Amino acid sequence: MSLVTTDSQAIEDAILRLLAERGEGKTICPSEAARALGGPHPDGWGPLMQPVRKAAIRLKQQGRLSILRKGKTVEGDDFKGVYRLSLPRAEEV
Repeated sequence: MSLVTTDSQAIEDAILRLLAERGEGKTICPSEAARALGGPHPDGWGPLMQPVRKAAIRLKQQGRLSILRKGKTVEGDDFKGVYRLSLPRAEEV
């Protein structure tokens, strides 16, 4: 795996690019960002799941994205389970 794929800025850029491509009101799975950087094989993208989560939390704290569980925005940074990412909703900005 190259250093670029684990660089936090590269991860944030990949997340935001995928969200922009998907469009307002749509979500992405965090694994989509990991796959965009690590490739289709789990050995490439699997290790990126925690760095993607950390990058998503940073972007959420900056107000640049929303983290959703079961369609609702999570409040804290210690959420558990399956989650999705979206651009911030108008009422959150």
